[in-house]
Amino acid sequence: MKSTVEPLEGNKVKLSVEVDAGEFEGAVDAAFRKIAKEVRLPGFRPGKAPRKVLEARLGPMAGREQALQDSLPEYYSAAVIEHDVDVIAPPEIDLTGGHESGDVAFDAVVEIRPTIEVPGYGGLSVTIDRPGVDEEALDAQIDRMRDLDSTLESVDRPAQEGDTVTIDIAGTLDGEAQPGLTADDYSYTVGAGAITTEVDEHLVGAEAGVTLTFAATHPDPDEARELQFEVRLSEVKEKILPELTDEWASEASEFETVEALRASLAERMTRVRRAQAQIALREKVGEGLAALVTDELPEPLVNQEMQERLQDLAMRIQAQGLKLDQYLAMTGSDPEAFTNELRDTAIAAVKVDLALRAVADAEEIECTEDDLQTDLEDVALRVGQDVDAVREGFERVGQLSAVRSDIRKRKALEWLLERAEVLDPEGATIDRSELELPSDEDEDDDDTATDEVAEGTDAAE
Repeated sequence: MKSTVEPLEGNKVKLSVEVDAGEFEGAVDAAFRKIAKEVRLPGFRPGKAPRKVLEARLGPMAGREQALQDSLPEYYSAAVIEHDVDVIAPPEIDLTGGHESGDVAFDAVVEIRPTIEVPGYGGLSVTIDRPGVDEEALDAQIDRMRDLDSTLESVDRPAQEGDTVTIDIAGTLDGEAQPGLTADDYSYTVGAGAITTEVDEHLVGAEAGVTLTFAATHPDPDEARELQFEVRLSEVKEKILPELTDEWASEASEFETVEALRASLAERMTRVRRAQAQIALREKVGEGLAALVTDELPEPLVNQEMQERLQDLAMRIQAQGLKLDQYLAMTGSDPEAFTNELRDTAIAAVKVDLALRAVADAEEIECTEDDLQTDLEDVALRVGQDVDAVREGFERVGQLSAVRSDIRKRKALEWLLERAEVLDPEGATIDRSELELPSDEDEDDDDTATDEVAEGTDAAE
């Protein structure tokens, strides 16, 4: 097989492929073997009829037509791999020779990934939260630990937000009791907002023994009628936290003193916040880079990115035993709004992809053989295969070039991360040292930090 590539206008190229008759004859043989499995001829078992018999019965063109149909996509793929063409859409194939006999020739016109320029990428400025830990945050974390050991004590005073009250509650709509809004001796935390806003508002300042009657907005926005509540408050309990002493610290943690506990919490929180800041920095640099892209994006790239993200989401929700329509219903997502959001996300991702490639080109950032080997070794470790087998697998499907491109993009992003100006919300510069994780962390600390960052990311989403 011989092939050439020619650039065309409109971000397309033309691949011209020629296959000599001798080589193509192998494809014709394979086509007749395929046909033999699909036809029934007297005296022959399925798949056993010889080519000459099939040619006599079906005509010699039957095999050639089948061979052209089956083999042209394979020849096209081989040419794409040979010339390292970064295609982003299906080709338009035109058979130019060999319809009936002789050498086979065809042209394939295909759209490729565009190259763009992103002026200003070297002066990116991003804003993230400063990753430090203040005393207030430490106090709040310790109070959360104390809350786990808290007790409830009855108090002779009006209820306050955060108190636990015992109530008899009856919620009615046009005189009819409403399910879930009627209970006796119900323990409720004032300010929790678990019933209606009006319930919390009336409980604050109320004393034990009082009966409250009031109207409340129905939680269903489509229901115009008001609920009527009668709430009898029988007891007010205050949450009592244990005293902040060394004795409590030794019982509640592995540390003997409050000072040691605070120091450990400060170190851990700093580690987590710095890891979160690094994630935020990468996201903000990506957003800033995408904002510099003004080129019109090829629709096939956007559609491909949307499809990949949709498939990823479908696999994740399928693992939970759900279908996409069920997921949208459970999350209250409008299908049209969901599609629009998916498209916006895909557009941003395509912009970042093209921009990182442009930075790599402009800064002459390359994927070295050592870079590639390291990446392949990582893949081999994850899948439990020999690195040579992994490389061969990528080469066989023509994906080694994509691996190199991913490495160049990662290196381009690291180049940007090292040079971007990093500011806090007040506009003050954040020194890179404030984002670095301690170098003496052990593996367990790394795992803990990663888990906590993941939890924080999930919560933010």
